[in-house]
Amino acid sequence: MSVNAEFKVSAPPFRWDESGGIRIGQSRVTLDSLLAAYHSGFTPEEIAFQYSVLHLEEIYSAIAYYLNHRQQIDKYLEQRRQKAQQQRSEFVEQYNLADLRQRLSDRYQTQGELKGDASIG
Repeated sequence: MSVNAEFKVSAPPFRWDESGGIRIGQSRVTLDSLLAAYHSGFTPEEIAFQYSVLHLEEIYSAIAYYLNHRQQIDKYLEQRRQKAQQQRSEFVEQYNLADLRQRLSDRYQTQGELKGDASIG
């Protein structure tokens, strides 16, 4: 006598967003964020507490998929890290942020001097 159990096999709850990132389920939580928490030692239950929009089964499914496809996901994460670093560098260069702190300090000091001069007269 055989018993046929019926069950549904489901894919990981991933979706690609407009910037080429992977999101979990219908949330805005990225796979990058979920795995960063996992690699920091958080349990799936702690991750669910941290990201209350995620269902525990989505977290377990995402982690299981990562563990079964570690090389591919690590490559994806590295590409994302490199892209983010490149974008940061371009942003710093484009907006001349290297000396932003000094420019803001100079502006603050100048404004303070102007306010001091106005109260003297």
